[in-house]
Amino acid sequence: MRIVFAFFTALVLSGTALPTSAQDQATPPPAITPPPAAPTKQGRLDQLFVDLKRERNEKAAERIAGRIWNEWNQSGSASIDLMMHWAQKATEDQKYDVALDFLDQVVTLQPDYAEGWNRRATVHFLMKNYGKSMSDIDHTLHLEPRHFGALSGLAQIMAETGHKQSALEAWQKVLAIYPMMRSAQDQVSTLSEELAGEGI
Repeated sequence: MRIVFAFFTALVLSGTALPTSAQDQATPPPAITPPPAAPTKQGRLDQLFVDLKRERNEKAAERIAGRIWNEWNQSGSASIDLMMHWAQKATEDQKYDVALDFLDQVVTLQPDYAEGWNRRATVHFLMKNYGKSMSDIDHTLHLEPRHFGALSGLAQIMAETGHKQSALEAWQKVLAIYPMMRSAQDQVSTLSEELAGEGI
């Protein structure tokens, strides 16, 4: 009887131990997952543009647009950033020739930096050099087709040179990217009325 009891006990103990042992062997140790990679500048911009297009609150849209400008302003080069800062200061002081000197260097040293071209387009616009401004806008939009600032500049040049239909189309492109931009909404409304009155 003792032998049967001892055998039964051993059987029960080994029976409960076996599944645990088998389970340990079947389950691999948990894999160590690396932390997710930080999004790239392009990835951040892509998401911000999705958010900008969806946002229906004007103030919230302005904040998103501000974050997009912050991304655009980052050249990735301390020396380029410094020249951009100097160019901005010169522009604010209406020293446009000085600003252009800096911006010429920016686009030469970093020709794939869209904001360098856009900033130079702005200075040319302020100097009423519309042809040169449009050329720089073209460079900007080639590098960043969603650049609503450059498209706004193009719309203003078209309006100032009497090309209302082209101005309207440029503002409509702005709204396709940034639907809540109040100035673009106002311009589309005004130009549409003017063109309708002219029988276009």
